[in-house]
Amino acid sequence: MSGTPQKRTIFYGWWIVAAAFLNLFLAVGVIFYGFPVFYSAFVKYLGFTRAQVTQGFLFGFLFAGLPFGLLAGAVIDRIGVRWVILSGVVLSGTSLLLMGSITKLWQYEMLCIMQVLGYVLAGPISNQVLITRWFRARRGRAMGYAYLGLGLGGVVSPLLVDFLIRTIGWRHALEAIGLLILAVLIPVGIWITRSTPADLGLDPDGIASSHASGNPPGNAPVSVTEAPVSASKGVAAAVRTANFWLILVGATLVIGAVGAVIQHFILFLKDQGYSGTTATRFSTALLASSLGGRVLVGYLADRFQKKNLMALFYLLIGASILMLSAAHQPVAIWAFAVIFGFSMGADYMLIPLVVAECFGAASLGKLLALIIMGYSLGQWGAPWIAGAIFDAHHSYELAWKIMAAAGLLGAGVIYAVRPPPRQNSFGRTNN
Repeated sequence: MSGTPQKRTIFYGWWIVAAAFLNLFLAVGVIFYGFPVFYSAFVKYLGFTRAQVTQGFLFGFLFAGLPFGLLAGAVIDRIGVRWVILSGVVLSGTSLLLMGSITKLWQYEMLCIMQVLGYVLAGPISNQVLITRWFRARRGRAMGYAYLGLGLGGVVSPLLVDFLIRTIGWRHALEAIGLLILAVLIPVGIWITRSTPADLGLDPDGIASSHASGNPPGNAPVSVTEAPVSASKGVAAAVRTANFWLILVGATLVIGAVGAVIQHFILFLKDQGYSGTTATRFSTALLASSLGGRVLVGYLADRFQKKNLMALFYLLIGASILMLSAAHQPVAIWAFAVIFGFSMGADYMLIPLVVAECFGAASLGKLLALIIMGYSLGQWGAPWIAGAIFDAHHSYELAWKIMAAAGLLGAGVIYAVRPPPRQNSFGRTNN
């Protein structure tokens, strides 16, 4: 033996986390959190109502997101998550480039449908599956780091969009963001993203190939953070359980409330007398607070029961929405931004972890596709409901009461989830 120390290499899974970070930063964070800054321009220059600025995404979910989303898990399993993400990137970036030329409502709605399809393919479903396949023991931490991209995208995007609108106008701002998405994420998808560790002869968490370790392929030690492999359930079995429906209903209620607040927050603040720039800063503070939630939950999820953490954060989301009744006081808005933002930082990240905890990872892609398509009805439908309520009453007061109730109810539903007993790496059951 030469005695020369072996050079340690970085597990390629962390490059996958970096790729997922960028996907979530641009394809989800910038679009989902930055796009509402354009709503004021759509209302002012195109004459859209509050319901119309959000109904394009509702139509996108109903006509494209739902049918394609239900197939996303099967498509990921068949052609690989890498190509699914690349397809979504092209659709998302191109839709924004074309949106800079719209003059009619139907054009806006068609491009929203295209954008939602891109979101479905390049967004949470694909990136959650990607991280889940590359990590086991460190899955919560890896998911937390990846979802920092979504949070940072949300922090940056309101200020970026506001700056671009004031500098080059809202039409060119849309085109610039679309070009940015294409220029960054297409190279990342081609040169960095790999669908599974097996593509590089690895197992999750950087363990050497199973053949080299003496274990049969796919039989690495079971993580304490998911159901044991023997308990992993197929899609048909999972949808017949109470846990599946509790997760679906709870997530739909709370993510609907979150979506309504995020999509209407800037418009609401401007109605309260705040300037567009000030409203954008409050939005940025809210999304900056979400980073704390994402970082903390990434560590807590590896140590405590995930469904209880999810219920706690959902409870805080519902309770904090009630604070919007005092929005005329800046201190109330700052407090709301911190509490709501910190709590919502855990929302998307905890769902795949709770699903894996209940059903294992064998059919995770298909199960997440079903759950995400289910809660997307809330994500895209609730903002439309809030807009319709405003158009009818010229106030968001009733909308916020409904969303707060949805958040509190969703917390109770998630708390009722009962994961199976977990096994540790020695095969013992942890109750």
